Amino acid sequence: MPIRIVQSKQNPRLKQLRRALAKPLGDAEAGGRMLAGIEGPNLLKEAVRAGLHIECVFVAEGSERLLDGLALPAQTDILVTPAGLLDASLATETPQAVAALVETPDWTWAQVLDPARKDHALVVVLAGLQDPGNLGAVLRSAEAFGADGVLSLPGTANAWNPKAVRASAGSVFRLPVLEASAELAIERLHEAGVKVWTTRTYGALRADLADLAGATALLIGNEGNGVPPDLAARSDGALTIACPGRVESLNASVAAGVLLYEAARQRNVEGGFDLSHKNKNVARVGHREQARFPADGVEEER
Repeated sequence: MPIRIVQSKQNPRLKQLRRALAKPLGDAEAGGRMLAGIEGPNLLKEAVRAGLHIECVFVAEGSERLLDGLALPAQTDILVTPAGLLDASLATETPQAVAALVETPDWTWAQVLDPARKDHALVVVLAGLQDPGNLGAVLRSAEAFGADGVLSLPGTANAWNPKAVRASAGSVFRLPVLEASAELAIERLHEAGVKVWTTRTYGALRADLADLAGATALLIGNEGNGVPPDLAARSDGALTIACPGRVESLNASVAAGVLLYEAARQRNVEGGFDLSHKNKNVARVGHREQARFPADGVEEER
């Protein structure tokens, strides 16, 4: 692997990193590819494990050990910089000593709506979800509960925003995410036989009473305004989450996580899916294993 010492903030690769951390670099800037910036040794490790092309790695002087054991491709550039120079190029308040430029996956409709799984498709549709942290949390939950992919509609934050990448804990590297217009997304879902459920606080079917074991798309709206009325009108039904407490609604990413869990629970019970690949009563949480909460206790609707 070529290793170079960089001392100037005018270095072209550092300039690319700064731009990529603000917004993924488009075809013209990245030689026909899409490059995104990531920060931290854990995300770099996840990117390598996911098989992403690692264009360039940046490491602060004295922290080269953080690259030990990483199976970086032979053609990956490694730039060693003074810590202050790297810190000035990063987006976080407490910068880490490693960053990288990675090529984003080129996902397809066939990966989101795999014909082999058409009877059990599980897709999340994000309609104007603006907070990158919420978006990343949804991606993490979607992967955790076996979703096939995510459709990102106009107005939704970019999945490769650094905050979204961090909140996804690497799920953005593995979970297919496609940007699409609302019209195309609904059309493709219906063509594939996927039932589209919108989310609503009141006047909707309780999620645990709906059939989410079949081909299902969960439509998650904007944090403040929810799902646009014209889009909700094109859905096949509306879901609500029973809450015994005195709150009007849940955070968008929390609501998505609850609905994804319910869909996974029904598939585990009714479809025989093994969610953990070890024991269907155990879920991995971080690096620990914890027993699942009982799924048969149903809260009464307010």
